[in-house]
Amino acid sequence: MSVAVEFSHVSKYFFLSQQHSRSFQEIVVNLFRRQPTTHDELHILRDVSFQLEHGQTVGFIGANGAGKSTILKLISRIIEPSSGHIQVSGRIGALLELGAGFHPELTGRENIYLNASIMGLSREEIHRKLDTIISFAELEQFIDTPVKHYSSGMYVRLGFAVAVHTNPEILLVDEVLAVGDAAFQHKCMDRIAQMRRKGVTIVWVSHDLGTIQSLCHQAIWFDEGRIAAQGNATDVVMAYLNHVAEKEESRARFEAEQSAAETGAVASVGEPVEVRKDRWGTGKVRVTDVTLCDVQGHTAVTFRTGETLHICLRYHAEERVERPVFGLAIYHQNGAHICGPNTHFGGLEIAAVEGTGQVVYTIPALPLLEGAYEITIAAHNQADTEIFDYHDRLYSFRVYPGKSLERYGLVTLNGSWRLDAD
Repeated sequence: MSVAVEFSHVSKYFFLSQQHSRSFQEIVVNLFRRQPTTHDELHILRDVSFQLEHGQTVGFIGANGAGKSTILKLISRIIEPSSGHIQVSGRIGALLELGAGFHPELTGRENIYLNASIMGLSREEIHRKLDTIISFAELEQFIDTPVKHYSSGMYVRLGFAVAVHTNPEILLVDEVLAVGDAAFQHKCMDRIAQMRRKGVTIVWVSHDLGTIQSLCHQAIWFDEGRIAAQGNATDVVMAYLNHVAEKEESRARFEAEQSAAETGAVASVGEPVEVRKDRWGTGKVRVTDVTLCDVQGHTAVTFRTGETLHICLRYHAEERVERPVFGLAIYHQNGAHICGPNTHFGGLEIAAVEGTGQVVYTIPALPLLEGAYEITIAAHNQADTEIFDYHDRLYSFRVYPGKSLERYGLVTLNGSWRLDAD
């Protein structure tokens, strides 16, 4: 395949002035003082090199401020690099910042002519496509209204309709599609799928990692202006999620340590039960610590779909307690009760407990989809008539996508599809 976009050692920085004159009088005084104005360089991209081939769909991922949108602006020549070389081969269609390229005083119809002509179409070509563009945008009623009166969703409709109907060879799409309603998003995705089949090069910036995995052949992860990883979309997304999970883990540990320091309690993952209010029971058996661990046994608060999760319950009983039952419940952040396993249901009959010990519940392949979850812990007698200790949703963890491409619902069934031809 031939190269559609090539970046060679590209950097981009802006100057930030550190001396601001607050009045006309101060400006005049500073002129006579002849004091040099100091500047700081804000580096957005640092020595970035990559190639995008014609016909590829490539996703750019990374945190806000990582340089993704700047890359799109450089490709479309809205801005120029501070250093390095950029080669672009093909007509560009771009849907970048909301309303970019629109003149607020012009009508939707006039802006179609303006934007399409900027993209290289002749007036005759625009005239032939005009009705199709208006119909796709579903703006027939408002097409002769100045766009300054448009909602954000109407901006997106018009901008996307123009971008995809000007025969682009390279389509640049930033996060703005998230502004549109669900029906129009589906319509856009169908159109993008058609363009993929026709061999259009598509560069997609999104925080929707599921879309990146399902839509893109390749992905590039940008981190603080540099390329952190590039290659197969799923592999790059997994590397990025590992990075995010590590940061989340560090933050959770720091918050737990801070909370423990403030309360004088022993730090553990999540807030220690001694300082939580949503807890009750007779106290014959007390759950003294709850720890979530990964497959290596390391304490964690973030997991990925398909990973192993161990929930470890440390307990203490002052006196011998016959036939106790330990259980838990997992809730989604929206309040939905996912499951409620316990030792009795699981076939683990505990004759008696006394002193300290530990009970571990293992999920070999976590079926939960992306989201935040809470855990309730309980210890009670086998007849379930006496609660020894109950911790109501005191422990939380987050799940990030694994290699499963499922996006909707709470759990994956880990099923498989088969086509049987007649």
